Amino acid sequence: MADEATQELSVTPDAVAAGTTTVSDEVVEKIAVAAARSVPGVTELGGDVARFFNAVLDRVGLDQVGDARRGCSANVTNGAAVVNLVIVIEAGRTVPEVTEAVRVAVTQAVEAYGLRVDEVNIRVDDVALGGPAAPTA
Repeated sequence: MADEATQELSVTPDAVAAGTTTVSDEVVEKIAVAAARSVPGVTELGGDVARFFNAVLDRVGLDQVGDARRGCSANVTNGAAVVNLVIVIEAGRTVPEVTEAVRVAVTQAVEAYGLRVDEVNIRVDDVALGGPAAPTA
């Protein structure tokens, strides 16, 4: 038995095990949020309630909790994603320009991970007027 030769087997595509790969909705949500935040004119993500709770979490030192997916929901089916975003835009920006830039950024980012994007639906929830509120007399 000491004389037995060791055979090397090369791995060919036919020899690779079969299986499936799925990408969770949460992964697409994180990718989409990062892409949307990178667009000039997007100041915040999430609706009024989400932003309120985020402000509370910020005050108690939990400022990173929930930020990665806030303002986004996604549904991935058969390698295709539908992404829904809720954004706040900067005052003075035009809604069509900002939302189109968000669609392009999100689509490119998600497709870079090998998925197809069927829809990017955007709801503009608020406009950020910038600066602190003026005191009233």
